[in-house]
Amino acid sequence: MTIKVLKAPDKIKPYAIIDKPAGLPSAPLSADDKNNALIQTAELFPEILNVNGKKEIEHGLLHRLDTATSGLIIIAASQECYDYLQKEQEEEKIYKYYRAQCNVLNDLPEKKEFEIKSYFRPFGPGRKEVRPVTEESGKAALQKLGKKVLYTTCVKILSIDKDKKTAEVECRITKGYRHQVRCHLAWSGLPVVNDLIYNPLVKNKSAEEMRFCASKLEFEYPRGDLNSYDRKDTWT
Repeated sequence: MTIKVLKAPDKIKPYAIIDKPAGLPSAPLSADDKNNALIQTAELFPEILNVNGKKEIEHGLLHRLDTATSGLIIIAASQECYDYLQKEQEEEKIYKYYRAQCNVLNDLPEKKEFEIKSYFRPFGPGRKEVRPVTEESGKAALQKLGKKVLYTTCVKILSIDKDKKTAEVECRITKGYRHQVRCHLAWSGLPVVNDLIYNPLVKNKSAEEMRFCASKLEFEYPRGDLNSYDRKDTWT
């Protein structure tokens, strides 16, 4: 599994935009882990390793994707760029888009564009899953939250196949939690096709590739210069 480079770092815009394949981790799991998107990118652009990120082993990595999710990632190649984009991210000024093919379990919402909002908590053995939590959730669930941070997923239904009972959707977030979009879609009755964790229709644990990807990024760098990067295809 090998990354694709959509944009290489340069002097004016010292960051890389890469397309990570499904099955490849975004970041090292340990200091000597070489099988991940960050290290593959750093082998092409070694200056990335000079950046001090939130975690020492993540260097210029601005955000992660789940290992099972393919798509676009930003990796800063200078400290100034990292610090700037990290602040933009904290202020929810980086827009991340996802495309998905979903099974339709219930009646579709009347509106073709809607928002899903919740807190999140870890769930299950090894805390490998997450579950949405609201103020109406039970006391036990609310106690497991820690900080109450509200996460929003904006959903746009692009097309519907009534015969197959599937829908093509685009989602947008500015602040993310692990598995947020996949979990929010499932919670709304639109689980991602072939999602082994959140789709109750998936019985075969060796299912085909999940129909989900991080498809587009939009952000300013430098100030006033809007950058938009689109993967063009979907999960293939």
